[in-house]
Amino acid sequence: MTLELDEAHRLLAEGDAPGAVRTLRPAAETAPLSELAAVVERAATIIGFDDLAAAAHGAVSAPEDPVALFHFGSECGERGLSFLAVPVLRTALGYAPGAPAVLTELAYALECEYRHGEAVDLLAEHDSALRPWPHRYLLVFNAVLAGDIARAREQFSRLPEPEDAQWQPAYERVRDMLRRAEIAAGATALDQQDLRGWHFVLTGGYLATLSPYGFTAGMVGRWAYTQDSVERIGQTLDRLALVLAATDRHPRTVALLPGRDDRIVGLAAADLLGIPAVPYTPESTDTLVVAYDLRTLDETLEPTLRERADGRILYEHATCWTTPPLLNADISGFLHQTNVEPWGESLRIGDNGPETTPPDERPEAEIAAEIRRADGTPDPGDGDAPPDPDDVFTSFVAATRGAWPTGPRFAIRSPGPVRSSYFH
Repeated sequence: MTLELDEAHRLLAEGDAPGAVRTLRPAAETAPLSELAAVVERAATIIGFDDLAAAAHGAVSAPEDPVALFHFGSECGERGLSFLAVPVLRTALGYAPGAPAVLTELAYALECEYRHGEAVDLLAEHDSALRPWPHRYLLVFNAVLAGDIARAREQFSRLPEPEDAQWQPAYERVRDMLRRAEIAAGATALDQQDLRGWHFVLTGGYLATLSPYGFTAGMVGRWAYTQDSVERIGQTLDRLALVLAATDRHPRTVALLPGRDDRIVGLAAADLLGIPAVPYTPESTDTLVVAYDLRTLDETLEPTLRERADGRILYEHATCWTTPPLLNADISGFLHQTNVEPWGESLRIGDNGPETTPPDERPEAEIAAEIRRADGTPDPGDGDAPPDPDDVFTSFVAATRGAWPTGPRFAIRSPGPVRSSYFH
């Protein structure tokens, strides 16, 4: 038994089922599947995930049965345990070579683990048996996410438009990605450090600023944990104005979403642009919709923003890249894993050690005015990141404006070809 399995059993004895399952990640590819399944069965029973517990029990009882392994792997994927689904489904595929359902689930599990190159290789190995939908689509999609545009284009040429209407949005998504990649390639490097270029290719949106910390130490322009500031909001709003100017967009209003955070940033944006701020309605057109963090968006409003209505531009100041919102913005201020808003409750080091500061409950307009007064000069960072001057940013926007903003606002749940360090 491995150290990880020993630790998992210790945590199970203490009743810490989630901790026990997390402990399995380093051992998932090497530990015996029957032992992994036994831990998952116990953990799922403690938590009350009866379907997962039953599937894990089936794998323990019949570790060479591809059907039992398929059900266990599928349940792992359903519960967000794709790191376990991968070895289970790979074993199932070994017992049932080329089985379409197993191939689909395994490719998707690899995709969820950001192992896009492996998903591409897996599907390419079974080329003659691939069905257009979903297999060849998954090959194209993961090739883009792996940064292999040449292979994605070649495979897309072999992907027919779907007869089933439910696949039409997926077809249009990869088509639009490849179009954006073609346009962006003439304006930027599209290499493994080109976060802004790939953000545009994958989401169709512009990334306003890059983190100036830890660029070559694993972050490559993204933030891990960060405390936001009115100065940073001022900087991202300045970049928002540059996008509008470079794309010749002239919204008549700023549409205020109902959240307090959204309204604060929306009021500051309206003042900067010199246009009225009005409440958001689903009928709003020729407007700039401003969000602080789209993950807090009222679920009833999300469908009204998915399609790009005439003249409606969606801006999000703080975009989480590890648990992204249900739809991507046309312009994102910065990418983070964990962020604390400037007016929220925060932790600081005081004279007597760590202490919590209360939230700023001043009126929204007062905080918005402070944002407008703040110095939006970019943070110089640690000196490790490449420069990101306004003129380079504006040149990229101007060169790619023909493909912005187009298509529905799909969420992308992958960092794509540019990887950053993050906490599980």
